[in-house]
Order: sequence, then structure tokens, then C-alpha cells
Amino acid sequence: MITLRKSQERGYADHGWLKSFHSFSFAGYHDPRFMGWGNLRVINEDRVAAGMGFGKHSHRNMEIISYVLSGELAHEDSIGNVKGIPPGDVQRMSAGSGVTHSEFNHAKDQTTHFLQIWIEPNVSEIDPSYEQQSIPEIEKDGKLRIIASPTGGDGAVKIHADATIYAGLFNGTQTATVQLDPKRKAYAHLIRGAITINGQKLAAGDALLIENETKLEINNGVDAEVLIFDLSH
Repeated sequence: MITLRKSQERGYADHGWLKSFHSFSFAGYHDPRFMGWGNLRVINEDRVAAGMGFGKHSHRNMEIISYVLSGELAHEDSIGNVKGIPPGDVQRMSAGSGVTHSEFNHAKDQTTHFLQIWIEPNVSEIDPSYEQQSIPEIEKDGKLRIIASPTGGDGAVKIHADATIYAGLFNGTQTATVQLDPKRKAYAHLIRGAITINGQKLAAGDALLIENETKLEINNGVDAEVLIFDLSH
């Protein structure tokens, strides 16, 4: 079964310096129908104004992934990391027993556009940790590239969760197929462009909630960037 969630159905918050779309209930946005999907808890599409950002705040027992689309995100945390995250990089922070961090856009004239993704871990109270990987566009061009998985390696970040995230860029005649376990859940999020998945047409910001399916067939991309999540039930 595949359920389409249109972009405009997401929650939205405009804080001036931050404009954020919420795929699932978050902060002031609450919809009991969309509290998460499997162990995927949050996808926020954030745009942070020049010179602004999230001050120090804390997390615990959550796998937090940042996927930067444009601009750059500056990260600093209580375990000693001071990093810049450019477009194409994937950052993973395991909050574990507790971590405090901040995220800023230090540019004077450019908005930072990124996805903030939270996945519920399958272990609790581990030592907090950080990882960052750069994924070249060529490795996502016309195919689904694993960017986060329980084992990591091959340029993917390692997450302490029963989930795998794929990223792909599709245009024209490029196609891809991903096999699914029908006992698990999956989720597709179209970042930009247009694409067809299992016959369902998606525009930028649209998503598919997927269960009891054995595969996804991706085609008809028009400057499309897509994330596919293989999730626990």
C-alpha cells in the first residue's frame, strides 16, 4: 500500500530567520495521523537566513542526520566537533546519553537549505558520537546510493538504528529499482524536481508512505533528487 502525502499538506512554521516544513508532528505542529513512519520520526525541510541559526540545545537517544542542499551549515557540539557541512555532505550525530550542539549559517548573503532527519535508535544511552561523509553527485546520478545504514562504510554514515537511507538523482530516461521487505515500512521524499515511483507522480516536497510492498520502481525524473528510507515496522 502506498499513500501520497502532498508537499502543501506538511506542517509549516515561519520564524522569520527560519522557514521550516514539517513532514511529521514537530514543535508547534501536531497531527495525530503523522507522528512518524516506522522508526522515522522527523523530516524538517529548513531554510536558515544568512547570519542566523539554532543556538545551543540538547538531544538524547536520537539519530540525527543533516543533508545540506544549498549554502553551508556550521555545526558545533559538546563532544568537541566544530564542522562546516557543505552541500553533498551527510552528517550524523548520535545523541545517545546526551549531547548539546548548535547549527548556524554564517554566510552574509546566502540562505542555508537543508533537511533535518531524526530516526529512533535501536540502542539507548550510548556515548554520543559524530560522523560526516561527502557523497559525490556522480555516485547518485541515475542510481540509489546508500548514504546512511546500520553498518556504514563505503562512504555512508553509520546510524545506530534499523534503517537505511538512499539518495538518488534522476533525469530523463534514468531508472532504478529497490527491493523491499513487505514486512518493513519504507518512505520516499522528493527533495526537488519531479519523479514517478510505482506509477505515482511526485512533485518537490511530496512523499510516499509505503508498506506491504516488495519493490519500488523509480523513473520519469525531471531534475529530481529523492531520498528513500527502508525502515523498521
